[in-house]
Amino acid sequence: MTTGVLRNPDFRRFLSSQIANEVGANISRVALPLVAVLLLHASPVEVGVLSALQTTAFLLLGLPAGVWVDRMRRRRVMMTTDLARFVLLGSIPVAAELGLLSIGMLFVVTLLVGVAQVFNDVADQTYLPDVVSVQQLSDGNSKLEVVRSGSFLAGPGLGGALVQLLGASRTMTATALGALASVLFLRSIKVPDKPPAVTEPAPLMRGIGEGLSFVWNDRLMRALMTTTAAMNLCVSAVTSLSVFFLVHEVELTPGLIGTLLMSGGIGGLLGGISAGWLSRRYGAARMTWLSVIVASPFGLLLPMTQADWRVVYFAITSIALSWSAAVSNVGQVTYRQTVAPEGLLGRINASVRFVVWGALPLGALLGGLIANRIGVRETLWVFMGARLLAFLPLLFSPMPRMRDFTEVQARW
Repeated sequence: MTTGVLRNPDFRRFLSSQIANEVGANISRVALPLVAVLLLHASPVEVGVLSALQTTAFLLLGLPAGVWVDRMRRRRVMMTTDLARFVLLGSIPVAAELGLLSIGMLFVVTLLVGVAQVFNDVADQTYLPDVVSVQQLSDGNSKLEVVRSGSFLAGPGLGGALVQLLGASRTMTATALGALASVLFLRSIKVPDKPPAVTEPAPLMRGIGEGLSFVWNDRLMRALMTTTAAMNLCVSAVTSLSVFFLVHEVELTPGLIGTLLMSGGIGGLLGGISAGWLSRRYGAARMTWLSVIVASPFGLLLPMTQADWRVVYFAITSIALSWSAAVSNVGQVTYRQTVAPEGLLGRINASVRFVVWGALPLGALLGGLIANRIGVRETLWVFMGARLLAFLPLLFSPMPRMRDFTEVQARW
């Protein structure tokens, strides 16, 4: 028998759309770089550029997307962007079959898919309060984190198996179908798609400024955002090189690579499942920053990965860092959804995403450039070492003195 937020049938439909999208996206996480490396023989720089383009749109459109989403119906935005991703991702296997696929086309498709993803992600986090009550937000975010982590776990393994069975380009069909399935689930939600709360929209730049101002003036949100951005930059540099590293440095097969990439999902799944209990037992604010500090040293194992028993180092690092990210994310997202004023949540989410996701393309590009000069394994050492310092903004914030986020009003 279901309990809590799972009693809500519309939340279950929303959750199903997330499952379809996340599984497809995590299959793509293996298939897309393998298309570049195995089919198009991409260099480390080209792989880094490809990874950077997946999140470049957050830098280009992240801030105005929040303003525009606050002016539109959220479910309609998600359905439209899912349809766009279906068409774009589906073009990759078609072009490959016709002999028209090139690294340039892969770059363009990846950038446009990223644009669609910007609007989808902002609308996604902004839409949840329309589907569930305020009391169910934390439970809902935990369930969504479990889905993201479970898909992170299952998707790469499935992607690696599909690549070996069908080939990298044909596997991209699964990602396109995931986006289409998400549209169908979203369409089945019964609660009316609420009109925008902003009845008299402010000019674009003013709207952007309101979102940025709220985030920056909130001391807790500012510290969380800064730490997350620093961690994302370092991890993005590493993940952009992971497939290249495992193919050329460690010399593993696509199936084993997919299995290793699944390990991050184990940590994320454990984090999503345990986040609620840990927050109740030790405090949501406390676990949000402690999880980051506890997991960071495990990153130093990853560069020591070899094609023998030391292959487990990659898995251990992925499990630890993904567990930390899941626990921290549940706290951060719930905090934003709780304190955001009516009609401003889209801009707040977009402002945070602009900074923390905007660091991803910078990290990926930087990782590729540095790897081209000093080597892939050496680059992993550089960025995993730098990640150890990413939590410093949290240590200098009020968070270490807090147990729960409910103490925010009492402190400032």
